[in-house]
Amino acid sequence: MTISFEVLVIIILNVFFTYKGFNDYRFFEKFRFKISDIRNNESFRLISSGFLHVDNPHLIFNMITFYFFGDIVLNVFGTFWFICIYIGSLLLGNLFSLIIHRNKPNYSAVGASGAVTGILFSAILTYPDLKLALLFFPIPIPGYIFGLLYLAYTFYGMKNLNDGIGHSAHLGGAIGGILLSILLIPEIIIISFKSVILLLLVTIFGTFFYKK
Repeated sequence: MTISFEVLVIIILNVFFTYKGFNDYRFFEKFRFKISDIRNNESFRLISSGFLHVDNPHLIFNMITFYFFGDIVLNVFGTFWFICIYIGSLLLGNLFSLIIHRNKPNYSAVGASGAVTGILFSAILTYPDLKLALLFFPIPIPGYIFGLLYLAYTFYGMKNLNDGIGHSAHLGGAIGGILLSILLIPEIIIISFKSVILLLLVTIFGTFFYKK
């Protein structure tokens, strides 16, 4: 499988800044997501934190996922809008985290998960016949089924788990990828009508479940 220049550049940026953070604690501290600092007018952290990771497995998992789905979205939307979906999903994911954890000033996070999740859900909507397989479940399943399970688990994780995973950023990123894709290509609502409706229903029910 070939890799486009745009996808390669984003992967290189993630690797470079992540390893810079590994070797320079002050750099990591300056650019990670931290609610108290963001509220202190350091809003750049909403973007910069998306190019840092806590360890190699975190980085590798995000970049492998991005590698598999980045070119799908790039080929549909072109370079400019592809980058907009990536950054927009990253930003919305971190904004969700800021809202969800607004009463936890010391809450912090890093990672490209919001952006990568946005790209993943954009790919699911733009290719209705897309099938996905997981490493621990190597049987291909329809993309929209994967999306439903992913969202359901994300809401469950937000409400019940304290596992160190930024579930709120994943949710915001997924919603960002969905909304931006529909905004840019409204026909997606028709092309992937079943997927859009099911994802919307899971999001609505998940929201009620989280607030309950």
